[in-house]
Amino acid sequence: MDEIDVPESHPRYESLLTRHRIEEGVDLGITSRQGLIAQGRGEAYDYLLGERTLESADSAERAAAAHLLLADHPVLSVNGNAAALVPGELVDLAEATGADLEVNLFNRTEERMERIADHLREHGAEAVKGLDADGRIPGLDHERAKVDADGIGDADVVLVPLEDGDRAEALAEMGKTELVIDLNPLSRSAQTATVPIVDNIIRAVPGITAHARDLADASRAELEGVVEKFDREAALRAAEDAIRSGEL
Repeated sequence: MDEIDVPESHPRYESLLTRHRIEEGVDLGITSRQGLIAQGRGEAYDYLLGERTLESADSAERAAAAHLLLADHPVLSVNGNAAALVPGELVDLAEATGADLEVNLFNRTEERMERIADHLREHGAEAVKGLDADGRIPGLDHERAKVDADGIGDADVVLVPLEDGDRAEALAEMGKTELVIDLNPLSRSAQTATVPIVDNIIRAVPGITAHARDLADASRAELEGVVEKFDREAALRAAEDAIRSGEL
């Protein structure tokens, strides 16, 4: 994608960049028009958080990295907004953790699925799951129920950025470890997650990757220690407190 012609020193650079990427995603047929609304909602929460990665979010990103490295079969779920905002970053994270990439959409059409898969390949992905849709998440009646049986269907750990709350709940019911990126700490997705990451996806995904690379040589016991140290309730409280008490 062509980036915006705005200097990085501009105080609204990251916000303008993400808006541009979402708009471009719609033009390319990657992002749905509803994704524009979701992006605006997320941007509002990020503004309240001070558009920064909280210490609690960084701890969540480290815990997420440890979970992905410990997993037998980690999968990164990709929707239209995630594909538009951080395609290369998701590919980097998949490479750093050995995770599969799988496209999963609420507004699903074969054309959008193919375009997102191609977009990920253009950013370095060697394989992209989700097109077979030969598996199903129990309890869902919409298109996000469709998954690859050897992808999300078989995964023990799933990163679900910008997730729908009902699918997050359904994945939890299946016993999967969920790593959720959501700027709203009160959302069903964040409240359901094993690891709620209350951070902007453009910061969170590179953050998880950086921690995964830092932990690449850690022993299983060390990784388990990172997981056990993380306090999900404290992370959610810290994010809510930052939103309620932040100075704008």
